[in-house]
Amino acid sequence: MKLGTIRIDGRVRVACLLNEHGGTLVPAYYGDLVDIIAGGQTILEMVRSSALVGEAEQFNLTDVKVLAPIQRFSRDVLCTGWNYWDHFYESEGKREGQDVPKPDAPTFFTKAPTVTISPDDDVALDARLSQKWDYEAEIVVVIGKTGRSIPKERAHEHIFGYCLANDISQRDLQRRHGGQWFRGKSLDATMPLGPWITLRDDIAINDVGIEFELNGKLMQKAKVSDMAFPIEELIAELSLGLTLYAGDILLTGTPSGIGNARTPPVFLKAGDRIVTRANGLGELRNTLRATDLSTYTA
Repeated sequence: MKLGTIRIDGRVRVACLLNEHGGTLVPAYYGDLVDIIAGGQTILEMVRSSALVGEAEQFNLTDVKVLAPIQRFSRDVLCTGWNYWDHFYESEGKREGQDVPKPDAPTFFTKAPTVTISPDDDVALDARLSQKWDYEAEIVVVIGKTGRSIPKERAHEHIFGYCLANDISQRDLQRRHGGQWFRGKSLDATMPLGPWITLRDDIAINDVGIEFELNGKLMQKAKVSDMAFPIEELIAELSLGLTLYAGDILLTGTPSGIGNARTPPVFLKAGDRIVTRANGLGELRNTLRATDLSTYTA
């Protein structure tokens, strides 16, 4: 069973994906997916039971719009940088004077939650704001239990499940603003998320492989076990003195093969078709669409 959020007949509902064709709706009185996550194991078991009973309302994937599973954020999107050493090394000398020594601990940053789009939505590309749009396929950890200073050996207890994201980045904005990453990774409507959350105990996450394709060409490929800092260590380090909340999401870093590190560089452009996939976690399929992000909205 996988959990997610869909739009069906004009309604936004939490849903359980039971097979490749569809699944059942979670009763609306459970709230949104963040409510369910925060409810803990008892609520999750009730949701599971209600989804599998014969009278549960069913849906076909062909009749619904699959949305980003998390629709309500209590804070920025949490992210990890340089969590595959081959990715760290591939960019050495290509950071335009902003190189740093190899880190001894995980590198964290955040993105504005307004980046989030659905698994098949178009990515908003504004070439006037940036000329260097890059891709970063990533595994996402969904925090399932609020906690602070979480010991590494108990970190798995605080994981609800996993999904995918593409941390699309604007390299020239990163350089323009002193090498910090928030500005160059926070343009609206640029990060596909989803498609469904695979529950923690339903997948052997370290065996999962992640891939990224650009216009049908494989550009990134790695396994979770290749990470510089394992997921449990990320949670322990990030939560040290900092409360992580149920429903938070943590991007865990991208492997090598990014466009900026290639010779010559490969940057995204309008019309490009991108696919982020991982076994057991599904696919994100998106097209880059020319968009005016400079227009003021109140």
